[in-house]
Amino acid sequence: MQKILVARSIFPDVIERLKQYFDVDSNQGDVLAADELKRRLADKDGALTAGEPIDASVLAAAPRLRVVSNMAVGYNNFDMAAFNAANVLGTNTPDVLNESTADFGWALMMAAARRIAESEHWLRAGKWQKWSYDGFLGNDLYGSTLGVIGMGRIGQALARRAKGFNMQVLYHNRSRVAPEIEAELNAEYVSKQDLLRRADHVVLVVPYSKESHHTIGAAELALMKPTATLTNIARGGIVDDAALVEALRSKQIAAAGLDVYEGEPHLNPGLLSVPNVVLTPHIASATEATRRAMANLAADNLIAALGEGPRAGQAPNPINPDVIGKARS
Repeated sequence: MQKILVARSIFPDVIERLKQYFDVDSNQGDVLAADELKRRLADKDGALTAGEPIDASVLAAAPRLRVVSNMAVGYNNFDMAAFNAANVLGTNTPDVLNESTADFGWALMMAAARRIAESEHWLRAGKWQKWSYDGFLGNDLYGSTLGVIGMGRIGQALARRAKGFNMQVLYHNRSRVAPEIEAELNAEYVSKQDLLRRADHVVLVVPYSKESHHTIGAAELALMKPTATLTNIARGGIVDDAALVEALRSKQIAAAGLDVYEGEPHLNPGLLSVPNVVLTPHIASATEATRRAMANLAADNLIAALGEGPRAGQAPNPINPDVIGKARS
């Protein structure tokens, strides 16, 4: 029986599914340290991960490893050059979290614009003594301009929500989407600089890469309106968190909503000292239905890629399909 490692705690029923096909080594405790991850992968044919870094040194320590299934859409934790060189398949879990993540991005954006977290903290601190006309004045979403940086599946889901709020939609993407999608979403393709200047609310939904590192830094924040908000539901590193702290502290922009951070789970300490930011711990996809769908899709990918189950040999979501059928090198 082939051996697999489940590197992160997941739903017990998904573990039971995997046990129908594999000898499962399941880590249901703390995140594995790098050396422990290598040790436990040494005799494994496959692995299910949820953000663990898999690079050339990890692959070299696991000579039998043929597939790593990531329980996420993003796979910046995978060194894909190393995967390709070793003929190891990587898979991910797109689509199943689009709507939940878009819902959460919308909630973060609205909370930032309407100062919900800031006012709640003030209330909990016992400071509410009277109503005042200028108490926690925020900015409207309805009738405003939404700027989406990254018009993929989740970006398009956000733009669909904007129609119900009568918002103008601007977007910037590596490539322009099809005209019929633009028409459906009533979305205008613009440069990043134009979007930042014009948008009332900017949402980031781009995958992380070397090219997208610090897509939003000091220069970009300086282009935004002082009444604008910035929401990041993409990946840590897309935003220069230190520059954002300064922009929030100086009121260069009005507010921000963040679900992802550079170096997470560690935060830039400045983010904890500014009141005009909503902070959540990377939970945009965290509904039970969505996380179950992600876990089961990750299992489906692993089962199929290792030649088991009804879709044997046909993983639903290969990242680097060119290595399929090639011997491990």
